[in-house]
Amino acid sequence: MDAISEGTVLWEPSAAIIERTNLVRYIKWLENERGLVFESYHELWQWSVTELERFWESIWDFFSIEASSGYSSVLAERRMPGADWFVGAELNYAQHVFRNSSDERPAMLYKAEDEPLTEVTWQELYDKTTAMAGSLRELGVGRGDRVVAYMPHVPETIVALLACASLGAVWSSCSPDFGSPSVLDRFQQIEPKVLIAVDGYRWNGKTYDRRQVVAELQAALPTLEKTILVTLVTDGSQADSLDNTILWDLALDASASTAALGFEQVPFNHPLWVLYSSGTTGLPKPIVQGQGGILLEHLKALSFHLDLTPEDRFFWYTSTGWMMWNLLAGGLLTGSTIVLYNGSPSYPDMNVLWQLARDTEMTYFGTSAAYVSACMKAGIDPGRHYDLSRLRAVGSTGSPLSVDGFKWVYEKVHRDLALESLSGGTDLCNAFVGGSRILPVHAGEIQCRYLGAKIEAFDEAGESVVDQVGELVITEPIPSMPLFFWNDPEDRRYKASYFQMFPGVWRHGDWIKVNRRGGCVIYGRSDSTIKRHGVRMGTSELYQTVEKIEEIADSLVVDLEGLGWASYMPLFVVLGEGVTLDDGLKEKIKRRIRQDISPRHVPNEIFAVDQVPRTLSGKKVEVPVRKILMGHPVEEAANLDAMRNPESMQFFVDLAQEIQKRSRGGQTDANPVS
Repeated sequence: MDAISEGTVLWEPSAAIIERTNLVRYIKWLENERGLVFESYHELWQWSVTELERFWESIWDFFSIEASSGYSSVLAERRMPGADWFVGAELNYAQHVFRNSSDERPAMLYKAEDEPLTEVTWQELYDKTTAMAGSLRELGVGRGDRVVAYMPHVPETIVALLACASLGAVWSSCSPDFGSPSVLDRFQQIEPKVLIAVDGYRWNGKTYDRRQVVAELQAALPTLEKTILVTLVTDGSQADSLDNTILWDLALDASASTAALGFEQVPFNHPLWVLYSSGTTGLPKPIVQGQGGILLEHLKALSFHLDLTPEDRFFWYTSTGWMMWNLLAGGLLTGSTIVLYNGSPSYPDMNVLWQLARDTEMTYFGTSAAYVSACMKAGIDPGRHYDLSRLRAVGSTGSPLSVDGFKWVYEKVHRDLALESLSGGTDLCNAFVGGSRILPVHAGEIQCRYLGAKIEAFDEAGESVVDQVGELVITEPIPSMPLFFWNDPEDRRYKASYFQMFPGVWRHGDWIKVNRRGGCVIYGRSDSTIKRHGVRMGTSELYQTVEKIEEIADSLVVDLEGLGWASYMPLFVVLGEGVTLDDGLKEKIKRRIRQDISPRHVPNEIFAVDQVPRTLSGKKVEVPVRKILMGHPVEEAANLDAMRNPESMQFFVDLAQEIQKRSRGGQTDANPVS
C-alpha cells in the first residue's frame, strides 16, 4: 500500500455485508414498526439525538427488554446532570445476559500465558454464577451491598460480576498489578462488604504473589466481612494466614442454594457497578453507573456499532482496571462468545494475541492504539503467518490510532475487515464515537458518532464547530452517564468534573474534530489526565507515591499523548538537599511507581528540576507545561502573571526544543505520529 493521508478510504462494506448488519435490521424494524424511513446513517443519527425519547424507547422495544415493572416515561426531563430514564421500570442486567444460556455453546474462551485454551459453556457459566450468587447471599450480600474484586482477567471475575448483578449488589474491580495504595484509594471510598481476590498472577513469564497485598487490603477495609480467594499461583494451603477467608472453590461448593438463579428486580437507575476516574484533583472519582443505563447502552453499542451476534467470538485485550473489561463482559448480552486473555501481549513475543485470534477463530479483535504501534515497531506480519480469515473487524481504543496504524492493519492483518477506531470513557463505560459497519473506513478517522450520543466540538466560546478542533462535549443526556459519584454530597465533585466549563453541557476533556460527513478525529486529552495504554490515572496518585520517597521534595508529571503525538510521559522531580538523580534513584522511583501504582505508569524519562511551576494559589501547573512540551509558544501556553515562579518555565521551554531535535532525529518516542 502506498503512502496515505488522513481521510483516505481504506475499506468499504459490500452490499452483502451491509444487508447482514444488525443496524440494517434495526432500520427495517423502524420502518415496519414506527413508519420511519432513513436514507443514510447521518439521517438516523440526527433523529436519534433529536428525538431522544423516541429513539431510546425504540431500543427498549427492539431488544425486547424484560422488566417486572413498566416505565411511566422514557425521560422525565432533558437535563444534565440529573436525567431520570425509564421512570418506574424494574429489571435486572444479569437476567438479560442469561437469556442466551439455553445451549452448550461456549460463553467464554480463556487463555493464560502458561495454560492451554479452555472454554466455559453457557450452562457452566450459569451454574457457577448460580453457586456464587448463593454463596454471596449466605454471606449477607444483598441489594446495594458492595462487592469488590482484586482480580485479573479470568473467567471467575466474570462469574462474580454476574452473581453480584443478579443480587442487585454493586460491583467494583481493580487489576492485581495495582499496588495497595492505589486500590485502597478506590475501595475505601465505597465501603465493601466482601472482597474477591487472587493469590497472585503471572505476567511476562514471571509469577507475582499478591497475598501480602490482599492482607493489606483486609487490614485497611474496616467494613469487610469476608474474603473469597481465587488461587492461581498457590495451592491455597496457606489461605488460613488471611483473615475471614474462604477459597473460591469451597465457596462454590458450600452454597446451600439448589434453586435456579434468581434475578433481583431493581429500579432502572439502581447501581450496577462503580468505576474509577482519574485522581487529578484528589482521590479517584467513584463513578456509579446503573443497571438499566448500562444494559441499554451496551446492547446498542455492541449490536449496532460492533455488529456482534451469537455467531461472533469477541475479544478485547484489557484488564479489570479498565472499562473495556466491563464492555467485553457486556458482549454476553448479544449472545457472543467472549474471548479472555490473561497475560502480557508481548510474551513470548508480539505474535501471541494473533495466534490467539487464529486458535479461537476470533471474529472481532479489540486492542489499543499503543498495541498496534508496538506491533509495527516489532516488524511482525500476523496476516502472513496466521489464518485470520474469520476476522470481521479490528477495534482500537485507548488513544488515537495514527494514519500509519490504520495502514498497518490493512497491510499486515487483513485487507477485508472493518477497522473500528473508537473513543469514549470510563465516565460512561462506553464509546460514543466509533464504528458503523455500513460506512467506509477512512485513514486516521473514527467513522461516526454513536446513535443517541449528541457529540459536538465546542470552541472557547461554547459554539459548535465543524472541521476544526474543539472541546469534545455531549449536549444531550445519555442513559449510561453516571448516576452520581459515591459519597459526593450535593453532587459537587460530579458537577465540577463535567459541567463547570459549559453549564448543562458535558465537557469530556478530549480534543475532537467533527468533519462534514460526520467522521471524527480525536486528538487526545485537553486536560492533564494521564491515559497510559488505555488506563486513566490522575497525576495526584503519582505525586502521592513519588513524593513519599525521601530523596524527592516535589514532582510534576505530564503525558504528551494527543494532537498527533504518541504517548510519552516524563516525570520531573525536585531533589532534596545534596541528592543527585543518578541511575540508582531513577530505578528506585520507577520501582515504587510500579509497585504502588502500576507498571503502565512508569515514566519514560525522569528529569531533575530546580522547582515545580505553580500558580499564585500554589497549584502545580500541568496543562501549560504539557502544551509547551508539545511545541506551543510559552506566551500561548501559560499565563506567567498568574504564576508564583514564572522563571521555572524556562526549563520546559529548553526541553521542548531538545525534544523537537530528538524527534527529527528519531531518537525518542515523544515524536509526532503523523
